[in-house]
Amino acid sequence: MKLVVTEKNDAAQKIADLLGATKPKSDKVFNTPVYRFELDGEEWVTIGLRGHILEPDFAPQLVYKKRGGWQGVTADGEVVPASIPSTLARPPFKKKKPFTEDGVDLKGWKMEALPYLAYAPIEKLPKEKDIIRSLKNLAKKADSIVIATDFDREGELIGSDALSCCREVNKTAPVSRARYSAFTKPEIQGAFSNLVEMDDNLAAAGASRQDIDLIWGAALTRYLTLVKFAGYGNVRSSGRVQTPTLALIVARERERMAFVPQDYWVIKGAFDAAAQVGPTDGAGEGAFEAGHATARFKSEAEATAAMEHVAGAASARVASVEKKKRRVPPPVPFNTTALMAAASAEGLTPARTMRIAESLYMDGYISYPRVDNTVYPASLDLAEVVRTIAGNPAYAPTCKALLAKGKLTATRGKKETTDHPPIYPTAKATPDDLPAAEYKLYNLVARRFLATLSDAAVVEGTKVTLDVAGEPFVAKGDVLVQAGFRSIYPYGLKKDEQLPALEQGAQVAFNGATCTKKQTEPPARYSQGKLIQEMEKLGLGTKSTRHSIIERLYAVKYVQNDPIEPSQLGIAVIDALDKFAPHITHPDMTAELEEEMDNIAEGKTTREAVVSTSRDLLAQQLADLMPHSEEVKDALADAVAADAYVGPCPKCGRDLQLRASQKTKSMFIGCAGWPDCDVTYPLPKGKVESVPEACPTCGMPQVKVTAFRTKPRTVCIDPACPTNQEPEVMVGLCPNCGDRGVDAKLIARRNPRTLKRSITCENFETCQTRYPLPQYGKLTATDEACEHCGAPMVIVTTARGPWKLCPNFDCPGKAEEEKKKAAKKPAAKKKAPARKKK
Repeated sequence: MKLVVTEKNDAAQKIADLLGATKPKSDKVFNTPVYRFELDGEEWVTIGLRGHILEPDFAPQLVYKKRGGWQGVTADGEVVPASIPSTLARPPFKKKKPFTEDGVDLKGWKMEALPYLAYAPIEKLPKEKDIIRSLKNLAKKADSIVIATDFDREGELIGSDALSCCREVNKTAPVSRARYSAFTKPEIQGAFSNLVEMDDNLAAAGASRQDIDLIWGAALTRYLTLVKFAGYGNVRSSGRVQTPTLALIVARERERMAFVPQDYWVIKGAFDAAAQVGPTDGAGEGAFEAGHATARFKSEAEATAAMEHVAGAASARVASVEKKKRRVPPPVPFNTTALMAAASAEGLTPARTMRIAESLYMDGYISYPRVDNTVYPASLDLAEVVRTIAGNPAYAPTCKALLAKGKLTATRGKKETTDHPPIYPTAKATPDDLPAAEYKLYNLVARRFLATLSDAAVVEGTKVTLDVAGEPFVAKGDVLVQAGFRSIYPYGLKKDEQLPALEQGAQVAFNGATCTKKQTEPPARYSQGKLIQEMEKLGLGTKSTRHSIIERLYAVKYVQNDPIEPSQLGIAVIDALDKFAPHITHPDMTAELEEEMDNIAEGKTTREAVVSTSRDLLAQQLADLMPHSEEVKDALADAVAADAYVGPCPKCGRDLQLRASQKTKSMFIGCAGWPDCDVTYPLPKGKVESVPEACPTCGMPQVKVTAFRTKPRTVCIDPACPTNQEPEVMVGLCPNCGDRGVDAKLIARRNPRTLKRSITCENFETCQTRYPLPQYGKLTATDEACEHCGAPMVIVTTARGPWKLCPNFDCPGKAEEEKKKAAKKPAAKKKAPARKKK
């Protein structure tokens, strides 16, 4: 039996479909799906993992023996080697956490343990126990094993870990590696016909990244959390890539804060080529605008003087007309960073882009989406790809024109690697084949591919200089005279600004000028797409991790909004680290480590050497940070208070803050003076931001609330405020009480303490009938009862219009309705057809 190990279940099923001579049989080994089929008379089984099935973690304890020196003790009690520098104290210790008599306990988060944590041995622990058990069961019976995980560092490491599990039960089965870049029949068949060996160096590079990220992330996160524990946001996350990325965002915000705006004045004139003397109505085809040749007047006096010169003028002379053509080359192929940046400009965040791209890849619509390469390999049949997607009517004219050219030549980017080709479409798709967001990204990839094969665009620029009473005005316009690649790739294209036909020496009507005072603007904040590009430029993270780093910064409340704005906490973290351990916040160290990992992959250095160097760097940073814990604590405390501030407490005058319950971890609004002051308020559901204006009705603080898929609303935090009150609505009789012969009303009301809305029986203590309601929207009773459960039907009117609903979540009619919808709903995705060989 030949065992094929893939990274995910979808990949296992897809490979079985594409390789098997007949439809594969779905089966299960314990609880893990597997797919069985025959090929050339041999039984094959494919099994999908769930990404990493092993995860690194520190040995939970260090012990010191006089003869053996320092050793780590794993969770299973196994003794492993440890290399602790002689500069750190050795036992015997006084028994005070984290110290034991003969060592150091690393499980608890204690500041004194951090220097030892930097050097603690790392073990691999099972992350997916069920899958590992199933994998070993199959490996025992396997005559040969094929690792078919994604071909990159992460994929090679995942495959290497899976192989180590297989080797525990089968030490002799030959092992090979399948490398592929798309889920198409020719690609998969080619990969399994040309199996290669595992790349141990590539796996070691991936493992070194795991180790280094664990060491830095754990030590710095524990440090920042320990100096200021609990409160808004709780754990203070930090990491090798995350921290310098945050530093970029904070540095840009500092530039904005330090920016001093300068006043300037802009003069614009209105002209009309359809007449020689003004004024005209300025609404015809000959109307156009032109700015003063001095784009920005820095002195109001100079701007006023220019306006006075043209005040009585009714015509202008065309002083010169210049026309120049410029060539705009087609774009280079998409790699991961370029795809995320382009998709970000179309409204897809980098994290969502990668989730969608992974889905499109697994379904066979695009090639492997995690690549650095920007040069199509010679082995890629460009014409065949064009023929494959030509079935989409939107691409058909471009595809036909390209195929008519004969040999196709693609643009080439600066990065050329041999692992995977740039991202390109591998199957035809139309808007009917995919959900809207998936088609949006597929369309971007397909159009970019066709653009890389197309001709350059030609733009004609026109510059007209006009003289108005001795004052020069300049009008500019661009016209796309040869569309070239722009006919299929309109992204980022500016609208033509065509000027009317003008000749030198001609007189045109002048309809007056306006002078506007403006101010210079600070540097723009990073969009997520721009930040991804900056991270790549500085060597921060990899194509596979950059989007998740940004997502993490949002999750720990270091940044907010898009374009990205740092929170006070994010600024305080960077300021504290930059002051006492600047090496952590600068990208140089991270870029150096990325280069070292490349060297591991190329066999120029070893995983052990790189990880050891990284441990020494971290130990030095901790040594600089730990003596200043109190200063860091104060800075973080002030930042937490600033980010969490809602308004003044009405009882004691101290700050009301967003706070987290120690027991439930749920958020609420509470006074900073607790336990002396016990004022609390419920937190509205959704994203909450403080606003400076007090409630005009009661004077209490207000917050801006953005609930899921709704527009922001400003609400008073006090449930007792009249603005939060709603009249009670009698919506019908309680069906449960009715079954017992009791007449009891169902009342819709808002809870005065929690602000949650519900329909509650007036006899609630006896019958316990309560139905939840949407938080927002005007509520109207009907005379109807639900035919399935007897609950009263109500109408909720929101900005999107009125809708009638049964408020009973357990209504049997809802289950029936869902079944009907599922039956009527067309398949979200159609399987990509396999490309035919020539």
